[in-house]
Amino acid sequence: MTDILELDVMPSAEPVEEALVAETTSEEVVSRIHALKEELRDRVVILGHHYQRDDIVQFADRTGDSFELARYASELHDREFIIFCGVHFMAETADILSAKHQKVILPDLKAGCSMSDMARAEQVFDAWEEMAEHVDTSKVCPVTYMNSSAAIKAFCGEHGGTVSTSSNNRSIFEWAFAQGFEKIFFFPDQHLGRNTAYYQLGIPLEEIRLYDQTKPFGGLTPEELQKAKILLWRGHCSVHQHFQPSHPGIMRALYPGIQVMVHPECMFEVVKQADKVGSTSFIIKTVDQAPSGSKWAIGTEHHMVNRLKKQHPEQFITTLAPYACECATMFRISPESLLDVLEHLKLGIIKNRIEVSDSDKKWAKVALDRMLEITRKAA
Repeated sequence: MTDILELDVMPSAEPVEEALVAETTSEEVVSRIHALKEELRDRVVILGHHYQRDDIVQFADRTGDSFELARYASELHDREFIIFCGVHFMAETADILSAKHQKVILPDLKAGCSMSDMARAEQVFDAWEEMAEHVDTSKVCPVTYMNSSAAIKAFCGEHGGTVSTSSNNRSIFEWAFAQGFEKIFFFPDQHLGRNTAYYQLGIPLEEIRLYDQTKPFGGLTPEELQKAKILLWRGHCSVHQHFQPSHPGIMRALYPGIQVMVHPECMFEVVKQADKVGSTSFIIKTVDQAPSGSKWAIGTEHHMVNRLKKQHPEQFITTLAPYACECATMFRISPESLLDVLEHLKLGIIKNRIEVSDSDKKWAKVALDRMLEITRKAA
């Protein structure tokens, strides 16, 4: 290949055994992507998040949730280019954990995350300084959900904190308290934080406080800040926010015997009514192991629910909501955009590279390495 050029640089699991049928893509695009994958097979790996549509998943060398793909990226050193079919923060994480010789590419730079956007680094820095007027922040552990920017991950790493995912959030919270921290400041997803603290750790709701970053001191009194064990950033997932407390009851009335299974990014009142709660990988594993005739109403992104429905015709599977709940930003990754970056690589041009600054990469890697180590010890 010729010397590599770079275009549109953006600063800052499991193998798929058989192809899925494309949803909307022309046969010509599908054929061309497969041909380029074969041509570049020793240099390129394609990672696909579970929420991607089937006509992207069919090209993935590895699929998983954000934790699985982050862990895989940390172990993957034999491919020069990592093409991440997900959203921006996932590609940033892959860049942080990958080797120096590797380059991470996001097929569409507009594939962001609304939840991640709800916590800007400057807001977090300001909130931390403001909180210090009433709280000893040396006793506060900052924990950020994977769905956050590299800058916020770096902030957590530098201040003794770490990163979490829906797969390991309980272990992360338990680790923080075991280190002697008196409080956890968790961002950006209030629902995951509240559900973990209350349902898994038994922390009373009066000790779990919502920190509204749009108000002075988060809208809390000095006494409330001091008494809180968990402070939750005011953020949420735009997909899981669609699932409402009325939906479990509606589904049980429509389909007697159906089990409700939801992602912990769903709101507290929805999780309270669920039969099972877990990460995307937990949901997939539960359905894979369920007996024929099982009935499920699943509260998560509808592309994944539809994929499970196709893979398990022996079970009844439907979305928990009466309408489709899709991740619009994840949907921006199209076969055409994937083909575009592969075509450019063939020409020796890197397009849409994601590159985290050295300063953020240093401390963000500390936070992510802590997460991986905590998870290994908890397994």
